[in-house]
Amino acid sequence: MRLLGGQDKYLVNVYGAFTMRSLFHLAFHVRDLQAARHFYGTVLGCREGRSTDTWVDFDFFGHQISLHLGQPFATTNTGKVGEHMVPMPHLGVILQMADWQDLASQLIAHGVAFVLTPSIRFAGEPGEQATMFFLDPSGNPIEIKGFESLEGVFAT
Repeated sequence: MRLLGGQDKYLVNVYGAFTMRSLFHLAFHVRDLQAARHFYGTVLGCREGRSTDTWVDFDFFGHQISLHLGQPFATTNTGKVGEHMVPMPHLGVILQMADWQDLASQLIAHGVAFVLTPSIRFAGEPGEQATMFFLDPSGNPIEIKGFESLEGVFAT
């Protein structure tokens, strides 16, 4: 992406479309805030933000997630991607490949059980990517993708 006319509010992405700089925010339920704090803070390495006795915010790779006490959303393995059925819905983030590899190693070191082990899909095709799926302690599915170049995220 490049800045348009020196203004930092609007960007032109690699496809020439105008976009606004933004962060996403997602709030969802977890059953246990202490388990969530350990998982998101220690295992994933996310920085904790504000909190109360019923919710906690995290910097999820540059975006804000808010974990609230409650019943997590229902998920099913109905997302067909290549030869795999993946959990739907799911939360995810896209990282540069080196960061993805570091995180995969960190998750393995922490003994995280994978729904889909770290692997490459669409090898040699536009959109080639690394991916891994795992669950947080409340069963919320997370996908982490890795790309050599973030310009390949929307490649067709």
